[in-house]
Amino acid sequence: MWNIGFFWTVAGSIGFGCFYALLCFSADYAPGWVIAATWQLTIIASLFVLMFFGRVFPKRIWVFSTIVVVGVGLINTSHITTFHFAEFAKGAFPVLIAAFCYPFGNQLVWESKHGHKHFPKIDSPLLENAFNKVLLLSLGSLPFWILLVLFIDPPMPSMGQVLNTSLVALLSGLVATTLFLLARHQAHTSSELAAVDATQSSEVIFALLGEMLFLGTALPNAQAWLGIILVFIGLGFFIYFQKKECAVHD
Repeated sequence: MWNIGFFWTVAGSIGFGCFYALLCFSADYAPGWVIAATWQLTIIASLFVLMFFGRVFPKRIWVFSTIVVVGVGLINTSHITTFHFAEFAKGAFPVLIAAFCYPFGNQLVWESKHGHKHFPKIDSPLLENAFNKVLLLSLGSLPFWILLVLFIDPPMPSMGQVLNTSLVALLSGLVATTLFLLARHQAHTSSELAAVDATQSSEVIFALLGEMLFLGTALPNAQAWLGIILVFIGLGFFIYFQKKECAVHD
């Protein structure tokens, strides 16, 4: 029987600690497009994580996820002018591991809430609030961060780094993660979980829009538009068949 405190330490260290640490490591060795493109493989990684926990889902989920991943790949590679394998490897491989860490940590919490026999049953009403899950996962990851700081011994951050990190923590760590965990909390089947995880691909589209609005980036080319269309098609299939399943159950 797992100790509940130890459970949150493991879930937080994997889902938050390893995830963010690996992304930050990659950022030192690879451009943004490598990280963004590789991270979208978390959509497929989520399916393997669900299978690891014994969850089953229709085969069409693989098809929908593949459509989304192909679309995201087209978007991210549409503006590549040069390619260096060494740079790609240093940036892509850590992100690939992170793509498994994030859904694995989140799924640990979901499985515990739904009474998985190998994890402590967590049925506190406090966990109905997604903010509380984010807080517990963050606190659980603290031992990981302390060990990492002691091992690496980094210099003190500049004020600019503190400001940028605070913005990322607020928008990505607090707002986005809370909404994501809320959606996962409301999922009851493996298909619903896969659909929620697939919505992460839409971040690429919002990133494109943000660059166009605030950085004056040029309009996407034909390849990028094709990728955007494929992402919407894949997500559309998720929504359509999910509604169809709900209608059958009702």
